[in-house]
Amino acid sequence: MRRRTPVPPAPLPQRDGIDPVRLRLPAEGPWPTVRDHLVQRLPVAAGLIDALFQEGGIVGTDGPIAPDAPFAPGTYLWFYRPLEPELPVPFELEILYRDESLVVVDKPHFLATTPRGSHVAETALVRLRRQLGLPALSPAHRLDRLTAGVVMFVARPEHRSAYQSLFQDRRVRKEYEAVAPHRPGLALPCSVRSRIVKERGVIAAREVPGAPNSESRIELVEHRAGLGRYRLLPLTGRTHQLRLHMSGLGVPILGDPVYPRVTDPAPGDFGRPLQLLAKVLEFTDPVTGAEHRFTSRRTLRAWTCHADWAAPYRPAASPVGAADRADRDRPGR
Repeated sequence: MRRRTPVPPAPLPQRDGIDPVRLRLPAEGPWPTVRDHLVQRLPVAAGLIDALFQEGGIVGTDGPIAPDAPFAPGTYLWFYRPLEPELPVPFELEILYRDESLVVVDKPHFLATTPRGSHVAETALVRLRRQLGLPALSPAHRLDRLTAGVVMFVARPEHRSAYQSLFQDRRVRKEYEAVAPHRPGLALPCSVRSRIVKERGVIAAREVPGAPNSESRIELVEHRAGLGRYRLLPLTGRTHQLRLHMSGLGVPILGDPVYPRVTDPAPGDFGRPLQLLAKVLEFTDPVTGAEHRFTSRRTLRAWTCHADWAAPYRPAASPVGAADRADRDRPGR
């Protein structure tokens, strides 16, 4: 078996909790210089790339790369991404547990777990690195930006693989809670199995014919006023799996901007969060052998504030309104 070449350590340090971007040049290509490749590959203006070169901001394992450096297949380079202003997410992270190896938090809705796309500084990972002074902190797994609840991070690089393998090998019991319409004729509990595909660049996943690659157990905990509170137990971890399975049963999760149809809420509209909560993570610690069970302290707003969700929704007119509503998303509210 061909062994993978290890990735060299980054020659640039973190900057305010954010790692430099790492790129590996393709194994072959028509570009005469590194600059020619970057101008074609990166979604930024050529002038910004030239400015990075001029200030020595594009770095290889041997130091800064010159603008006219020849294209070198398979080599690595690093640089700091130009950061655009980000809309602050006005909700707080709560730390549920911390030891030498682990940091477990209760993530709010709308906060991404890790930097991706336009969400970089306003992510759980960057906030925690800054708050706790842990530059080596890394995610053990990921939770959708719109989903709230329990997320686990690894504090020590030497333990990263052990904790990430828990999720890859499905040795973590996950329990979610959701609020969705109540269908009296829907036979629950039930198990939903389907084949889910998610195409790059397409926001919605979809179910297609073929051998199932996803499975979820759906249970109705209680219902009132036309709404149900559901316990969701994913046995696999496909993208948007629970949201897609609930929608397929005819009970789409309240506040979902993608299923059953894609909507386009304003970026600063925090008033109607997806009513999905990662409630429980349970597993045997691969480092200490301890039995862990972490439980979110959050509650889903649609279940505690029926009137707000029964009335027609009007988006906030200003960030002040969104910030006011933030208090209702914090634990204990």
